Amino acid sequence: MSLIDKGLQEGLIKFDETRKSITYTTINKKYRFTDPEEQVRAELYLQLIFTYGYKKERIDLEVLVPRRTPTDKADIVVFTDDELKNPYIVTECKKPEITDAEFIQAIEQGFGNANSLRGNYLIVTSGLKTAYYNVKDFPVAERSENIIADIPKAGEKKTHKYKYTKGGINGFELELVSEAELVRRFKQAHDTLWGGGERNPSEAFDELDKIIFCKIWDELVPRKKGEPYDFQLFTGEHPERLMSRIKKLYHKGREKDPNVFSDNITITPQEMQTIVGYLAPINLSKTNLDSKGRAFETFLGAFFRGDFGQYFTPRTIVKFITDTLPITNESLVLDPACGSGGFLLYALDKVRLLARNMTEQGYFEDTNEEKKYWHEFAQNNLYGIEINKGISRTAKMNMIIHDDGHTNVINNDALEDIENKIFLNAVKNGSKGYKNFKKDNFDFIITNPPFGSTLKQSEKSYFTYYELAKKSTDWIKLRLGNIRTNEYRDMQNSEILFLERCYNFLKVGGYLAMVVPDGMLTNSTQQYVRNWVEEHFRIVGVVSLPQTAFTATGAGVKSSVIFLKKYDLATTKALQAVKAKTQDELFEMPVYGPAIKQLEAKEARIIAKGDNVIQTITEELENHLKALKEQGKLTEKERKELIIAAKDRINKHKKTEEYQNWKRDITDEYNEKIENIIETLNDEYIKKVKERLQYYPIFMAIAEDIGYDATGRITGRNELEDISKELARFIENIEDRKESFFQLALA
Repeated sequence: MSLIDKGLQEGLIKFDETRKSITYTTINKKYRFTDPEEQVRAELYLQLIFTYGYKKERIDLEVLVPRRTPTDKADIVVFTDDELKNPYIVTECKKPEITDAEFIQAIEQGFGNANSLRGNYLIVTSGLKTAYYNVKDFPVAERSENIIADIPKAGEKKTHKYKYTKGGINGFELELVSEAELVRRFKQAHDTLWGGGERNPSEAFDELDKIIFCKIWDELVPRKKGEPYDFQLFTGEHPERLMSRIKKLYHKGREKDPNVFSDNITITPQEMQTIVGYLAPINLSKTNLDSKGRAFETFLGAFFRGDFGQYFTPRTIVKFITDTLPITNESLVLDPACGSGGFLLYALDKVRLLARNMTEQGYFEDTNEEKKYWHEFAQNNLYGIEINKGISRTAKMNMIIHDDGHTNVINNDALEDIENKIFLNAVKNGSKGYKNFKKDNFDFIITNPPFGSTLKQSEKSYFTYYELAKKSTDWIKLRLGNIRTNEYRDMQNSEILFLERCYNFLKVGGYLAMVVPDGMLTNSTQQYVRNWVEEHFRIVGVVSLPQTAFTATGAGVKSSVIFLKKYDLATTKALQAVKAKTQDELFEMPVYGPAIKQLEAKEARIIAKGDNVIQTITEELENHLKALKEQGKLTEKERKELIIAAKDRINKHKKTEEYQNWKRDITDEYNEKIENIIETLNDEYIKKVKERLQYYPIFMAIAEDIGYDATGRITGRNELEDISKELARFIENIEDRKESFFQLALA
């Protein structure tokens, strides 16, 4: 039960019908509850009564401060007497989302009031952060040495050294807070580190990641009941001492997980003190897994979109993909472009739900068995690769927040050689699961790789690892002799190479679900990609997403999700043999290969002959030479000079706009004729291949409403939920192709 609910039940407070006003019944004072500061004050008022045990009759609100301006009042004052003459605790309440500078101003205002009222203790709180001070035993200007861990409870004579202890014995246990409050605390802590621009947002986020890591590690350290947590501020403790204690936590955590963080904490002791103030009261390890996961992702999404320039797959699309695939606790799952780990976390949630259902059905005797079921999956079966160092660290932190699995996320370019750089880097980083980063190994690959990026062969040495980086994927140009089998493209789209990389990682019979731009599925220039896909995968399904699917996250490319099942090598070779046989037969037909070659030869002859000007120069030269020869006046020297002069005239003419336009027109004319033949040839080729390979059913769907609109606003319907159920049934009942491709290839 919340403090507000308990206060209502005990009659200490009441609301009007609209809940816009709150009345403190003991003192009969009414205030506007829509004011965020009033909400903070109401919580603290009830906390002083229920948690600290102070008498309600000895607490007053809006207490006039003597020797201050007439309108200056203390928010709450706890007195030691029934007559309310001897102030004991003075408080200053502020709204939750105030800046650190405003909080410091509130401290000064609180000290002014406390000193004027001659109170013993001061509480300054924003709800998200609370500071406690011993006022009476220190000089008026002291603001550091008089910090205390907590105020005394009613009847206690002195303050405690610490506030939060294991089990709450001789102190308080850490609090379980709401998802919304976690988001606010994360944001306030990040803003402290960002400092309005003193650090760039990504650096601030990296430092916050480290501190959250320390917080979680501290909660997991074994300790007896009543022992204090280390991640908190102790009474009379200088910020340097606090910093030293947190750094010890950090180094101990790094000893166990050396691959999470490689560099040291770089924030100041004062910044550490502020952030500990935000995070110390909450229990991250025991807060509901769904709530804390969503809170971290909500903060993460807002941060990356607003400050880091990164865009991640919307939750409804990630859920659709993971819900559709038959992932179990025994599945090896990979995202080679994992970003902050969204796909991995949803795969984990899917297995967690399986475990929960098994518990309800009586498969597990207790929650420990249930946790073991999904926790071992998180530790041993979930894998990710992320090229950006900061984002990969965030993915690991995201996994830690969700209860482990982070050791299998590595920072590397997934397009690098699997058996070289990725493998060695995983070993170097100490990943326990590095042996699984190898070819033909994963049951499921779920990913939304970066697309739209153009990778250049001159900059990327790994082009030679990819079939789809070769020009020879264009079979017609290969047969025409326009390209060589070992010739590579100058550049290639990142999503196309990721498609082949996923194939490399996937085991035979494994599934790939990948978000792709629609151009890969429809553009004629990428027909070679589709040809390659049907040779290497059983195409299971294609689900078209609305144009606005990624608009709210800052991207506008029309996309679809493809579901593919990997063939074995024998099937691929048999398919390629059928296609090669079909290509040979068609290309040898007079209307195709020979016709193209004839057009190319004719175009070459026309261009070699030149336009009218060049032909005129050539004819003039021939006539002049002939006339001189007949007259017997042509010497070898003169013949060469005349030829050179004519060539000079021709070369000058070739540089003119007139000649360039003529040549372009000829080239365009014949290219159009050749392209028409190639297009017809390709159509006939696709038709023949379909006839010979007896094509199978493919699940096709168009989703128009996927749960949110272009602005990110939640809509009333998500068609992906129904599509997921139908596609999951389709996959469950899918039949592999039974015909013998070897016989077809030889037919």
